[in-house]
Amino acid sequence: MKITLKLYASLTQYLPDGAVRGEIDIDVDDASSIAAVLDSHGVPPEHCHLVLHNGLYVGPSERADAVLGDGDALAVWPPVAGG
Repeated sequence: MKITLKLYASLTQYLPDGAVRGEIDIDVDDASSIAAVLDSHGVPPEHCHLVLHNGLYVGPSERADAVLGDGDALAVWPPVAGG
């Protein structure tokens, strides 16, 4: 199945070649979890501060069980510092 993977800021380094403006459509196995997709792209879990599945927040304890569907969007931001 195909999903849209969006990685922002310092996480863009984990996107596959061909990504445009921090996002790319990728093929994943049916019933892949959020954690499995991020792991398959080498994204360290501790760098995944804000994770949205189709625009809804998914907490760290839910990412291994949250299953993606065809056409879904997964967006991830790292922790941000500043002030």
